[in-house]
Amino acid sequence: MQTVEITAKSVQEATKAAAEKLGVSIDALKVTVLEESKGLFGKSSVRVRAEVEEAAPAPVEPVTPPPAKAGKKGGKASKVQEPAPEPEPVVVAAEPAPKEPAKKGGRGKAKAEPVVEETPEAAEEPTAPEKDLEVMATAADGEQLTALVKELLAAASLQVNAKTGEIAGRYVNIHLDGKDAAFLVGKHGEVLNAMQYLVNIIAGRRFDNGVRATLDGNDYRRRREDALTQLATKIADQVKQRGEEAVLDALPAFERRIVHKALSGYEGISTYSEGEEPNRRVVIAPAD
Repeated sequence: MQTVEITAKSVQEATKAAAEKLGVSIDALKVTVLEESKGLFGKSSVRVRAEVEEAAPAPVEPVTPPPAKAGKKGGKASKVQEPAPEPEPVVVAAEPAPKEPAKKGGRGKAKAEPVVEETPEAAEEPTAPEKDLEVMATAADGEQLTALVKELLAAASLQVNAKTGEIAGRYVNIHLDGKDAAFLVGKHGEVLNAMQYLVNIIAGRRFDNGVRATLDGNDYRRRREDALTQLATKIADQVKQRGEEAVLDALPAFERRIVHKALSGYEGISTYSEGEEPNRRVVIAPAD
């Protein structure tokens, strides 16, 4: 099987380039999108893997017909019927992703309807039934989740204190501080997000009550919220001046919710989310 990876501005361009490089038609390719990246004001790129499935027909061994039997005197020799050839296998190639219609005055892409992030922790926890959206966490739930966090910290031999903070809806905020708290934050909060995901996975299976935890180490979440709010406001100003949409980097669900909330009252600006996890992004666009 021939395989090639191509980076281009769109799936269509990458598919065409792969077909030329492999010397086959576009219909003979199986295209898989590996990565999509989008920058501010419409600049984007996509990396795909193109494969050619070289399925050859099954070999058919030549069959030598037996010699004709002699008939009666003056009669005809009997005929030997040759076996019917086997049908060749059919290779079905995956069609390239359809091109989205262009939008006038925008960044070459049809604008989606504004989306409000319904689940702040959607990117960090297993999918919950709809009934979980109405769950209200209690003080007892907070104690359970905090005890679970302490159990994990003890298993890791980390000198970190965990205490229950505010409770909002089904979310319990747990504050982490101490000598090793900085190790639980990591670069851009990656370690903190990973631990939060682990806690919610375990809690979902152990308690099965729809309650979720949000972890904050050394007040990182509050500082991150302030930074995202400032960034969103700055980009919204640019969008309003240019009259063009801007796409932020991929963010986890609870951080996308911060951006939506920060710009919810910004005049002349609307926000929505697009893409699939974990590459879902917030789009800041001029209001219609």
